[in-house]
Amino acid sequence: MNAMINVNNLIEVRKTGLQALKEALGPVGMVRFIQQYENGYGDYTKEKYQQPDLTIEEIDAILKSK
Repeated sequence: MNAMINVNNLIEVRKTGLQALKEALGPVGMVRFIQQYENGYGDYTKEKYQQPDLTIEEIDAILKSK
């Protein structure tokens, strides 16, 4: 991996980056690292207003039921 890579070639950059992560973190660590940068989905700004206003007691009950 010491060879210079063409940073204008996104496939080469991705392949080299994934290999470096795998070598440094192992396969499981590599996946966990990548999961941190997963793109979200939906419209948070819109959806946050669709959520019901819950009391602390209701939230506590939901958490205890799981």
